[in-house]
Amino acid sequence: MRPALLSRYALGLLCAASCISVAQAGLFDDNEARQQIREMQAAFEAKLETQSKAQLELATQLMGLREEISRLRGEIETLNYENAQAKKRLQDLYLDLDGRLARMESTPVSASSSSARMPENTPEAQAESQAYENALAQFKAGKYAAAARALADFVRVYPDSEMTPGAQFWLGNAYYAQKQCREAIDAQLVVTTRWPDSTRAPDALLTIANCQRDMGNQTASRRTLTNLIEKYPASQAAAQARQRVK
Repeated sequence: MRPALLSRYALGLLCAASCISVAQAGLFDDNEARQQIREMQAAFEAKLETQSKAQLELATQLMGLREEISRLRGEIETLNYENAQAKKRLQDLYLDLDGRLARMESTPVSASSSSARMPENTPEAQAESQAYENALAQFKAGKYAAAARALADFVRVYPDSEMTPGAQFWLGNAYYAQKQCREAIDAQLVVTTRWPDSTRAPDALLTIANCQRDMGNQTASRRTLTNLIEKYPASQAAAQARQRVK
């Protein structure tokens, strides 16, 4: 073969080889690009899935918060209602006891018991009676903190007065009206232990049961109500207790 022809043939082969290399390089670049696109798409989908999960969790948390807020609002409304009812029960209890005491005071007493009482026309007796009435007036006016102070003073100054059981009882109720349940229980326990035969002892036990219930101790509250029914079955407080232990 002549040299010219050989040169043209070699040049042709070189061009063909070059085209094949370029084509292979282009094919390699396309595959790499596709792989990168697939990786980018997978990363985007993973990120999107993560964001979707986060949004779902956030929505669930928001729903839970709304439910919790709704529950708390319901509890607040219930507590406000119970607080109003408790104040009304205290006022009703006062009126009921006041009426019973008035009837008892109008009942004639024996000569022996009347001789032991302080004469009502002495300055000491008048001061004692006035101190008691002033303390009760504070309670009836809803000034429970002032009533508690006045009643505690009365108990301290007149420990042996015939009005002291009543003062001690209303002291417990003044604490209860202020949601000071531990102080209320302590005050009413003095009534039930020192004057168990007092007409106020059954109502003192009822107040103790109410305090225990408000403090979340339902077992102790029920036990106190049962004790009230057993010790003072004929009392009005026992009738209320029976309704609650059914």
